[in-house]
Formats: sequence, structure tokens, C-alpha cells
Amino acid sequence: MTGCLVIEGLCKRYGEIVVADGVSLSLARGECLGVVGPNGAGKSSLFNLITGVAVPNAGSIKLEGRELVGLRADVRARLGVARAFQIPQPFAHLSAYENALAAASFAARLPRAQAEREAWAVLERTGLADRADTPAGRLPLLDRKRLELAKGLAARPHLLLLDEIAGGLTEAEVQVLVALVLELKKDVAMIWIEHIAQALMAAADRIMVLNFGRKLLEDAPAAAMDSREVREIYMGVGEEATETLEAGHATA
Repeated sequence: MTGCLVIEGLCKRYGEIVVADGVSLSLARGECLGVVGPNGAGKSSLFNLITGVAVPNAGSIKLEGRELVGLRADVRARLGVARAFQIPQPFAHLSAYENALAAASFAARLPRAQAEREAWAVLERTGLADRADTPAGRLPLLDRKRLELAKGLAARPHLLLLDEIAGGLTEAEVQVLVALVLELKKDVAMIWIEHIAQALMAAADRIMVLNFGRKLLEDAPAAAMDSREVREIYMGVGEEATETLEAGHATA
């Protein structure tokens, strides 16, 4: 495998519970991989293993050719792994600008003047320049989601992990967020865990389906979301209903 991110044979278990069962993937800069699966499928565990929150029992995680397994989470962040969370986690009493500046200063470890320029640049890029002086805790939800992305970008990542960032948004706000993701992904490799299928269909280059820690398939968005596996385990459509759907498609 070659790519910005290369994961091979990733395994993690907690006693009898398996959260990663031989997961492998390769992702290039400029690509977005969508990840779907039911609750407990291993999606968040995959992110925890990549960021260093959890330690795998086996397998390899390489970013730009460098092995991450065995490195602390803060070291991985400095090497270019950034994560944006479903529930925004800014420093609520700091301004949007100060939040971005903290990421540029401590995650990217940029000198002060360069960090200041970087913070302003990511606020402009994410549509937050006019909210730069607003305390993060007073931003509306969409802008707090934008700030999560701005903080991630300020860290100058090679890999940006998006953890259900569309959750809680209106349909119109999801469209705004998708447009921003499409603009941002050209500079980084992205993995996006998301329950809002339309968002992944619009932004992902491929979709990977997980269940009980195992990778079931990885395909183009339309093919993956129309697959029997997704309809049975992710969308909650049982086998009998799936056969009915397939029969309906055949006669349509």
C-alpha cells in the first residue's frame, strides 16, 4: 500500500470485545474516506487508534511513511494528525481567534508571528473572520463546527479526522459544512465518520463500512451506500426487507 495514511492489519480488543479486526486502508492527500457502521462497529475506536488514545494489539499505522504505533498522542498531533469532534470542544471563554492561535502555537508549534498569521488564515478560510473576537462559547452551533475545522487546520495536519461533525445541524447547515469540507480536503487526507449519509455522498471519494471492528467493504459512495451490507446493518433494513427493495429496483 502507498498513500499519505497507510493502515495495515490493525487489531484491538478489550477482553472478548473486538473493536478492530485486521483493518487495512490507504488514503492519499486530497482524498476523503467516509466511514459508516452501526453503533459499536469500531468507528470511534479506529480514530482512537490513529490518534494514540488507544494502543493496538497488532498492526501498523503510517503517516507520510512514518510509523505512529508506539508514539504518544501529542507527538502524533505534531506529526500531522488532527481531529474535529461531533461536540465542539473549544476553549469557551477564549475568542475564535485565540482558539485557532492556540492550535497553531501548540499543535503546529509555530513561532508567535507565524502562528498569528496562520490563525487569521484559517479563520478566513473557514468563514469565521468576522467572528474572530467572539468568545467560542457564544458562537452558534454551525460556527462552533467551523471552529473545530479551523483548529484542526491551524495544526497544519496531513490527516484530518472528522468525527460526526454534521450532527445536530439543519439540512441547510449540513450543505454549508459539506461545501467547506470539499474546499478543505484538497490539502489534506480526510477520514469522516458520519451518520448523515447525504453528507458523505457529497464529500467522500470512497466509503468504508465497518461492523464489529471488521471492514466489510470499501467502495465508491453510491455503490457502498446501496450495498446489501449497508442496508442490513447500517440503515437497519433486515434481510427480508432488503430482498423486497432489490425486487423493487429490478422491476422499476
